[in-house]
Amino acid sequence: MDYRPALEQAIIYIEDRLGEAIKVEEVARAAGYSYYHLNRQFSAILGESIGSYIKKRRLASAAKALLYTNKKVIEIALENGFESSESFSRAFKFNYRISPQEYRINRLDTFIASKSKLHANVLDHLTLNVTIQPTIVMFPETKIAGIRGHTTLKDNKLAALWQEFNHIATQIPHRSIPGRGFGICEACHENSLYEMSHEVLFTEVAGVEVESFAGLPEPFVQKILPAGRYAVFTHTGSLRALPQTFQYIWGTWLLNTKEEMDDREDFELYDHRYLGYDHPNSKIDLYIPLK
Repeated sequence: MDYRPALEQAIIYIEDRLGEAIKVEEVARAAGYSYYHLNRQFSAILGESIGSYIKKRRLASAAKALLYTNKKVIEIALENGFESSESFSRAFKFNYRISPQEYRINRLDTFIASKSKLHANVLDHLTLNVTIQPTIVMFPETKIAGIRGHTTLKDNKLAALWQEFNHIATQIPHRSIPGRGFGICEACHENSLYEMSHEVLFTEVAGVEVESFAGLPEPFVQKILPAGRYAVFTHTGSLRALPQTFQYIWGTWLLNTKEEMDDREDFELYDHRYLGYDHPNSKIDLYIPLK
């Protein structure tokens, strides 16, 4: 059964009343289902409960107001459905690891705080293009040889980095067979996730798995992915939609999971399932480090 129309109705009802005292039972009635049934489908398809979505959207709306208006914190809190500045501050700091006042002072529109409204295309993406609940795995230590480039989330240059790498990749000795490609995000070593924004410059390594670094020529760099626990999400389809997958991981899953992230680097893994940048059936795995 396709529950997307009901979910769309629920989201429209919520978004029209974000600043009001919304009851989840009212949301369910607007969508034509019982609270229990709708909440179960909401969690299964969107990765969080109705109550969680309401709270995270209110916080995201408040975060924008902190940066782009001169309103007082109490005014922002009340406009976004919080009963007091104290309850708002507690919820804000719990999610973003920083107080509303500090967030405003930093003037940084962080990626993790940018939970946007779930439009129809986002619902389709969550339904068809990403695994909502990850698989938890132990990943062994792995050697990677590749090239390093710089990018931001806003001005994404990763496609060009991979083109450059693929042009010279045959020069790498001791490649593992069958080879696996890795896109290693070094942002988490350079910036906390709670400090990352679409404007922050970070480095990425595009490379392949190797058995040894012996004889590795310039301009290639050596990377060792340490062994450890990872949450693995699978992204299906064009890599143009990859930002939506990361938006779900950082803006929904991370803020709802009981798992705690480690400070190891996250990475994308490309294997035989990767069929091309825009292939609708292509699959890659996203590894998020856990403690």
